[in-house]
Amino acid sequence: MANLNLQGMGVALITPFKTDESVDYDALLKLVDYQIQNGTDYLVVLGTTAETATLTEEDQEEVVRAVVAQVRRRIPVVRGVSGNCTRVLVDKLKDGDYQGIDAILSVVPYYNKPSQEGIYQHFKAVAEATTLPIVIYNVPGRTAVNMTAETTLRIAREFEHVVAVKEASGNIAQIDDILTHKPEHFQVISGDDALTFPMIALGASGVISVLGNAFPREFSRMVHLALAGDYESARTIHSGFLELIDLLFVDGSPAGVKSLLHVMGFIENKLRLPLVPARVQTYEKLRDVWQKLKLKS
Repeated sequence: MANLNLQGMGVALITPFKTDESVDYDALLKLVDYQIQNGTDYLVVLGTTAETATLTEEDQEEVVRAVVAQVRRRIPVVRGVSGNCTRVLVDKLKDGDYQGIDAILSVVPYYNKPSQEGIYQHFKAVAEATTLPIVIYNVPGRTAVNMTAETTLRIAREFEHVVAVKEASGNIAQIDDILTHKPEHFQVISGDDALTFPMIALGASGVISVLGNAFPREFSRMVHLALAGDYESARTIHSGFLELIDLLFVDGSPAGVKSLLHVMGFIENKLRLPLVPARVQTYEKLRDVWQKLKLKS
């Protein structure tokens, strides 16, 4: 399992809610099938886009069970398992049920702002607590601390089943440093839809996408064209999505993509507090852009 290949487009799956804020499992399973039928290479459950911070432990386990059962091993499933107390996270990895899970995604500890040594020691403990492949996740805009290229490479070299980093720092020089010096087994995955094309051109293996919730076929095509070296065709698709990608994040994520999926008829436009739906003007712009894209497709 440590040789799991996460090349291509993974999708950071949303968690749809009903108007009473309960999980809408019918909508969730339809979204899973929509992804598999339209070229998504793997799914990520219980990531940031899933509103995991607002899901109860019971919700989390049931969402994972439902997705794993619906996927039926057709594509890999990556489970988000994160925390800012290393001991609690280690216990969760040792004691949890990971049947049907192909890898875990674990974010740099948030809020308590560890040093680079603290980040290394945290992921060392995570790596020693599980034999599953691990994707470490650097998103300083949410965690308040950046995992440097030096720390990422130190972890990658010491733990073979740390198979990838999801890089969402937006720092191209840092990303290029990782790509230049990484061990052969280690993949760099874009955590930013808008930077996926240039990152693949530098050597990244793909993306874990928010946009892919709504446009899996089209965005996956862009990713695979870029991976195949057809940069001209990939650039055309990339450029066509930039306006939509900006709108998806202007009111925070996953508010934007949930608005878009509501426009498309997949889900209720519902989030759990402290997250709220996108503003009306953003919703209307998303609807207009979606209609334009639909006419082009």
